[in-house]
Amino acid sequence: MTTVATPLPPSPWQKARTFAATPRFARILSIMVFLLAWQFLAPLLPTDLIPAPLRVLQFMWDEVRAITLARANLYEAFGISLRRLAIGFALAFGVGVPVGLLMGVSRSIENFFQDFVVVGLAMPSLVWALLTGIWFGMGDTSPVVTVFLAALPFVIINMFEGVRDVPKDLTDMAAAFRIGRGRTIRHVIMGSLMPFFFASLRYGLANGWKGLVLAEVFASTSGAGWTIQYWRDAHRAQGVFGYALFFVLFALLLERLVFQRLSRRVFRWRPEIVSVNSTAAQAVADETMRDGDRPDEDG
Repeated sequence: MTTVATPLPPSPWQKARTFAATPRFARILSIMVFLLAWQFLAPLLPTDLIPAPLRVLQFMWDEVRAITLARANLYEAFGISLRRLAIGFALAFGVGVPVGLLMGVSRSIENFFQDFVVVGLAMPSLVWALLTGIWFGMGDTSPVVTVFLAALPFVIINMFEGVRDVPKDLTDMAAAFRIGRGRTIRHVIMGSLMPFFFASLRYGLANGWKGLVLAEVFASTSGAGWTIQYWRDAHRAQGVFGYALFFVLFALLLERLVFQRLSRRVFRWRPEIVSVNSTAAQAVADETMRDGDRPDEDG
């Protein structure tokens, strides 16, 4: 007769060990270590221009409540910047995707655009911000054009590399069945381009956002970048640090709430890959409960 022992509920220590092996714990721990190091090192530095974390957090809380000395509060500043970012990146995506596709399927078009794309990749966003300020002056046009120029080469190169990464067997089959180039791009190439499509979104938006902030610093009188310049001129270091953290939070929210969810939806047909961290966490949980869960055999 075989008697199966009832599994014991995990103890708090076992739960803590399991949680310590998860990616979430590592992220939380890294943030806590960073804040503690900042808090203890800031008073030791030979300058008063690096505020302590609590001072920066107080500034950020006031901005969230729309209590500010700047001309525009947090929501107005970011609203202006996001509108410019959306317009500039939509233009870059609308131009970059077809150019990248055409470069991938035509050697002549690749040779025509290749040097321009390389120059665009090598050009710092700061240079674009300064040039657009000279060309278009202060206003909305300079930031929008800077976003367009900063994001465009990254969109083109990712789409181009995506086309080149399409399995040759698929394109040969399309050619054997005499499928037109337009249908081949739509049904064969686009399906294989989805990972590169998301890479274009991520890298294009990241570089467009950095270019936008620089353009607003040098060639605008509004927006989040201009607000950073305002706090710098006012000698309020907590304002500069606070808005820098707002940029970080915006990037994290965009990644977690938009890109990751959209990626899971688009690639829901692909098999899920169990991460190493999840496997390690499960191994820890199994190890802690193994001794109490083994069945006892009674001959």
